[in-house]
Amino acid sequence: MTLYFNDSAEMEKVLGINDSNLSYLEYLHGGDLHLKGNSLAFEDPDGRFSRFMSSLIAQSGLRDEPFAENELFMEWKAQEEDGPGGGGDNPSIIVNGRSLWPKSRSQKRYIRSLQSNQVVFATGPAGTGKTYIAIAYALSQVLTGHKRKIVLTRPVVEAGESLGFLPGDLSQKLNPYLKPLYDAMEAFLNPAQVRRLEETGVIEVSPLAYMRGRSINGAVVILDEAQNTTVGQMKMFLTRLGEDSQAVVTGDLTQVDLPRGTRSGLVHALSILHDIEGLDVVAFHSADIIRSRLVKAIIGCYQEEEER
Repeated sequence: MTLYFNDSAEMEKVLGINDSNLSYLEYLHGGDLHLKGNSLAFEDPDGRFSRFMSSLIAQSGLRDEPFAENELFMEWKAQEEDGPGGGGDNPSIIVNGRSLWPKSRSQKRYIRSLQSNQVVFATGPAGTGKTYIAIAYALSQVLTGHKRKIVLTRPVVEAGESLGFLPGDLSQKLNPYLKPLYDAMEAFLNPAQVRRLEETGVIEVSPLAYMRGRSINGAVVILDEAQNTTVGQMKMFLTRLGEDSQAVVTGDLTQVDLPRGTRSGLVHALSILHDIEGLDVVAFHSADIIRSRLVKAIIGCYQEEEER
């Protein structure tokens, strides 16, 4: 089988800069790939690799950057599960002229849920894109004028070690806790743009405890690390929303850092909030991890240990 690229830009997006993706594509294919000029030759008895490459080429026209290894892996897995993951039926999020496309079936469902529900819970292990997609969605909403602001919050619970006294104002004190959210924002905006949005109040950082008594309107509110909320905190948070606000609640049920005997507000909420119009729950699993193959393998080992 021989596949032909239309131009060098298309070839670079699929094969990577200086063909850096070629060896990984050979790993997925399980055989040699022979690149000559704009053609790629390979054996393909069942046609799966041809479908995979055709999907990559189709998606390459919708993006500006080469595919990363984890994106190739998730597209390969999507082919295995239910055919090509790319295509015109995929929902997307556009931020600052850059398109974010789902890299797994769960991400596809998550984006669709964000686009159609007022409250979305996203649970699952690290590396599945829960927080990254939430931030991208929130930025797209404020930059297009659909929402006035983004409110970022999380419970201030330290993961097994005390950071001690933190100097500075409220935003500076919370910054270490919210660093993953800022990392996600800076994937779409430069640091100066993020600072400008903070200075103008478009991005607001608020400790969860400070949400009590508020009524939040015209905002996308992201509650990160929600597994570390108490039952009372979760109830308080969910009842702050005005009709024109939206909440995204993310958390990993295996990473609860609350004191022993304290029930997680996220676990409790998921057990009682059923059949509510406008509220949805998207559960990610280890198969949805896109951060890297190594992270996927590490989490798999921990899960096996816990199940023994």
